Amino acid sequence: MPDRLGWTLRETLIVTVLGAVFAVLYLGWVQVWLVAQAAFGALTMDVVMGFWFIVSIVAAAIIRKPGVALASEVLAAAVQILLGSPAGLLLLVTGVVQGAGAEVVFAATRWRNYSLPVLMAAGVGAAVFSFAYTWVRFDYVALQPTLVIAMFVLRCLSGALLGGLLGHWIVEALYKTGALAGLAIDHEKRSAIA
Repeated sequence: MPDRLGWTLRETLIVTVLGAVFAVLYLGWVQVWLVAQAAFGALTMDVVMGFWFIVSIVAAAIIRKPGVALASEVLAAAVQILLGSPAGLLLLVTGVVQGAGAEVVFAATRWRNYSLPVLMAAGVGAAVFSFAYTWVRFDYVALQPTLVIAMFVLRCLSGALLGGLLGHWIVEALYKTGALAGLAIDHEKRSAIA
C-alpha cells in the first residue's frame, strides 16, 4: 500500500504541473469573468468563482494525500504572480485561503474519501473560506444583507459545480487516458473492482 503521508517525486511533479497548468487557465478565466461582469453585473464574480478552486480538487482527487489541495492552489497562485498577474503577492494569500478551504473538507474524511459529494463539498469549503476572506478584504458589512446572502449562495453553488463537479469530470477524463496509473486514485479504483 502506498505511503499515506509522504509524497513521491512523481506526485510532487504532478502537483507542480497541475499548479502551473491551472495558473494559466485561471489567468484566462479572469477574462471570462470580465466579459461576463460587463454583460451581467457584479454578482458574476460569485457565479464564476468556483473555477478558481478547481486545481485543489483535481490534485487532491488524484494524489489523495494531506496537503495536496493547499499546495496546488498556492503553486497556482505563485505561477500566476510569475506570469504577471496584476493581483501581485496578495494572490498568495488567496491561494492559501482557497486551498485551505478545500483541504479542511478532505481532512474531515482523513484524506480517505474522494467521492463526488466530497469533491463538491471541497468546492463549497473553498467557497466558504474565500467568502470569509473577501468579506473582510472588501468590507461586505457595508452591503445590503440580501445581496451578501445572494453572493454567498452563488459562490457556494459555483464552488460545488465549477470546482467539485467539473473537477470530478476532469479527474475521470484523465484517469481514462491511463496517465494516472500507479497513483493513489488508480490503486483505489482497482481495489474497488477486486
